[in-house]
Amino acid sequence: MIAKLRGVLDETGSDWAVIDVAGVGYLVHCSSKTLAALGEVGEGCTVFTDLQVSENDMRLLGFAEAGERDWFRLLTQVQGVGSKVALAILSALSPGELRDACAATDAATVARAQGVGPKLAGRIVNELKDKAGALPGSGLAGASVVTPKGGTVAADAMSALQNLGFKPAVAASAVAHAQGELGEGAGLNELVRVALKRAAG
Repeated sequence: MIAKLRGVLDETGSDWAVIDVAGVGYLVHCSSKTLAALGEVGEGCTVFTDLQVSENDMRLLGFAEAGERDWFRLLTQVQGVGSKVALAILSALSPGELRDACAATDAATVARAQGVGPKLAGRIVNELKDKAGALPGSGLAGASVVTPKGGTVAADAMSALQNLGFKPAVAASAVAHAQGELGEGAGLNELVRVALKRAAG
């Protein structure tokens, strides 16, 4: 089993990256937080991985920290949570936020993730509430790339920049710096305007 890759970030997409390891390109599917933490194309990076094999598919998942991978594995044990849903949850919530939501059986927080309805969110927090304390909640705090805060507005700003052709890592970094300049209460239009200047500069 492939547990970790260390190489050069070769290419990124909305939910994937290609890591070049000694001339071999590995396609890894990632959360938006991991994509932001990987840095710029052409730079060295390390991802912790989980290999999922099904009857029709073989998929490599990548994570900036081992703790995020632990949460992914736990989430996919819940009925109705596949790899795509688990990555959507880890894109919306840091491991710390996810741990706290499960511990408090706060289904509404988990339901913020794309594709997660109230019923599934309730099942996730109920099944994982007793396991939450055993897993790390530090998330990507140690990552070298600053990632945006503030939920929907930041996510919408990142999406807007990506729609304009910027890579996810560039969009995330630009939005994070724009938030630092404007404050977390900034509106979407202002956030996009400042982030766009940053990304284009």
